[in-house]
Amino acid sequence: MLEDLLERYRKEVTPQKKGWVQETSKLKVISRYPIAQYAVARIGGKELAEYRDARLREVSAKTVRDELVLLGHVFKVAMQDWGLVLPHGNPIDAVRKPKVGNNKRDRRLNPKEDTELLSAAREYGEPLPSIITLALETGMRRGEIASLRWEHVDLKRRVVHLPETKNDESRDVPLSSRAAEVLSALPRNINGLVFDVRADSITQAFNRVCQRAGIEDLRFHDLRHEATSRFFEKGLNPMQVAAITGHKTLQMLQRYTHLRAEDLAKMLG
Repeated sequence: MLEDLLERYRKEVTPQKKGWVQETSKLKVISRYPIAQYAVARIGGKELAEYRDARLREVSAKTVRDELVLLGHVFKVAMQDWGLVLPHGNPIDAVRKPKVGNNKRDRRLNPKEDTELLSAAREYGEPLPSIITLALETGMRRGEIASLRWEHVDLKRRVVHLPETKNDESRDVPLSSRAAEVLSALPRNINGLVFDVRADSITQAFNRVCQRAGIEDLRFHDLRHEATSRFFEKGLNPMQVAAITGHKTLQMLQRYTHLRAEDLAKMLG
């Protein structure tokens, strides 16, 4: 079954990658869908298309495309290294991948949504309100928050060290007083993780809270956009903001920054 192939790939191939945390999450997501219970030889364009369409009703086209690319590599490794024989070659070649256009978003939280989101998160329960607050105060990615360990948190200096990031580089993230307060109030887990929760579970909980609060079209990653914009609104310059968020170019930084015209007007005096 495909499920067995995914599990072997997760154990033998994924740990060698920098983004192993995110990839592990993707593999587990795929394993929860009916396609994982199919015999590998049975999987073709039709079965992959069904998976694609089911996922497109839940997540963005880019996410689905990334998952299909991962599936294609799983099949490739199995064929080249594990002796899997598929008469028609890699089945990923038989499915149309969703087009990913300009996925730039300018979604920001208004003050009312900010209050309602945190209120609904508190009703949902910890650690979600702490995770949301930390995301808004630091601009850290979902995966960075999920993999954060206490050994990398220095509350005295108010700095969090991220040894591995999406850019394959480590970075130090300064903590605001609010972020430090949130971390100080958290209990210590025996396994050393600040938040003993998977990245995909964060997304699921966040989506439920948004639905409960009546907040539409808000994704967890939008909190990174919001945090980045707030850094500029506090008066930080691009170099300072990039040092916090880890953006490599001004173009990428601009993509994640959406300043409100009314706030700019106040700065002009």
